[in-house]
Amino acid sequence: MVCPINVAIRYNKVTKRCAILGTREHCAPIPLLCKEGKGEVEAVTKTAKHRTPWTRGSTPPSLPLQKGGTRQPFLFGSFFAISLLFCLIAHQAWALSQQPPAERIALAPVLTRGLVQPVLIGHAGDRSNRLFIVEQPGRIRILRKGALQTSAFLDISDRVDFGGEMGLLGLAFHPRFAKNGRFFVNYTRKPDGATVVAEYRISQNSEHALRDERTLMVIPQPYSNHNGGMAEFGPDGYLYIAMGDGGAGGDPGNRGQNPDTLLGKILRIDVDQGDPYGIPPDNPFAGQPDGREIFALGFRNPWRFSFDRQTGRLWVADVGQNQWEEIDVVEAGNNYGWRIMEGNHCFLPPRGCSTTGLTLPVAEYRNQSPSCAVTGGYVYRGKRVDFLRGTYVFGDYCSGRIMGLPDGQPQVLLASGLRISSFGEDEAGELYVVDHGGGIYKITPARTKK
Repeated sequence: MVCPINVAIRYNKVTKRCAILGTREHCAPIPLLCKEGKGEVEAVTKTAKHRTPWTRGSTPPSLPLQKGGTRQPFLFGSFFAISLLFCLIAHQAWALSQQPPAERIALAPVLTRGLVQPVLIGHAGDRSNRLFIVEQPGRIRILRKGALQTSAFLDISDRVDFGGEMGLLGLAFHPRFAKNGRFFVNYTRKPDGATVVAEYRISQNSEHALRDERTLMVIPQPYSNHNGGMAEFGPDGYLYIAMGDGGAGGDPGNRGQNPDTLLGKILRIDVDQGDPYGIPPDNPFAGQPDGREIFALGFRNPWRFSFDRQTGRLWVADVGQNQWEEIDVVEAGNNYGWRIMEGNHCFLPPRGCSTTGLTLPVAEYRNQSPSCAVTGGYVYRGKRVDFLRGTYVFGDYCSGRIMGLPDGQPQVLLASGLRISSFGEDEAGELYVVDHGGGIYKITPARTKK
C-alpha cells in the first residue's frame, strides 16, 4: 500500500467506523472495519485519490464516486494490513496533535442511510416540521420526524450537470412559501455547466413540487469549479446568491475584483418584482449597466452563507486558495479582497499589497492538513446547547472539525470525522451537520463524564 502523506487512521464514534483522514489533496474517505479503541483493520474499500469538491486548485477531475458508483470492499493480505498499520504508527503523533482539548458538543445521528451526496439541509418556514435535504445529483428530499420520504420532493437530475463542484447546490424557500408555494434553486446545468437560478412551485400535493421551471438567471462558468451555490432570503425579503470566481486557481481572470461580472460576488435580487426579477434600489451598482445584481464583491468561493436570525447579520465563509480559510461579515458594497488578499494576507502580489478599500475577514484559519476548505454555518440561536448561543458555528470539509467563534478566534468544538458539506437550521434554531458521505447529524450538548 502507498500511504499518502499526512494520513492518520481514527475511529469515529459518530459514524461507528474507522476513517483515513487526508491532506489538502484529500484521499476519498476509506471506510475501515475496525474495533473501537484498537483500530484493528480487517477490510478496506477501493478508492481513488482526488480533490474534495470545495478545495483549491484547477478544474477538478471526474470523481467516480460522484457518478453514482459504489465502492466494493475487498480483503487484503497480511502485507497490506502490515503496511496500513505502519502508516498508523508512523503518524500517531500527528493524529493526536490534531485532537481538540475537549469535546464540547456531540452529534446525534438523525439519518445515516438513503442519501446520495447531500449538500444542504433546511426548513421551509411553513411550520410543517419538515426538513428539506438537497442531494448534489439533483434531488430534494423531505425528512419528517426522522423518516426520509421515499420519493423526491423535486427531481431535476436530468437537468443538472453533476460531478466535482457541480450539481444542485442551493435551495431557498420564499418567505411566504406557506401561502404562495414558491422556492428557488441554484444548480449547474447540462450541457455547458452554466449556473442557473430558477423558480419552482409546490404542487397540490404538499409533498411534491412541480417540475415546471421559471429561469431567473443563467451565469456562464469558464471552469467547472468555484461555483459558489448558496441561495437564501435575507431579512429584507430579497434573494441572496453566492457566486464563486469562475474557477481554475488564483482567479486568472481577476473576476472577484471586476464589477462588470457576477462571478466572485454575493448577489441580491428582488423575486417579487420585474421580469424575471427586479433590482433592489439600494444595490451598490443599481444604476450601472452591468453588475446591478451585485451586493458585495471580492470572493473566491463563498460556498455557504447564512443570516443570523436574531440580528440579520450576513455571515459568509469563503474557501481559500493555498493557505487561509476566512469568515466574513458581509455588508452592502464592501470589497472582501480576493484575489488581492487571501484571508488577512497578500495573495497577488504576494507581499506589499494595498488593503485600501478592502474589508478584511473577522476570522481566519490555516488550511494545513488535515484542514482544506471552510464550510460556513450559522449563529446558534437554539435552546439545547446553552454555551453556544450567539456563537457562529462552522466547520472544515476535510478535517471534519466543527468550530465556533466565541471571541473572534476559531475554537474546535468537536473533531467529527465527517466530510462536512453544510450546516442547517430547523425552525426552532437547532443546528444540523451534513455529511457529504450521506448522513445528517444534530448538534447536541456533550455528555458530562462522571
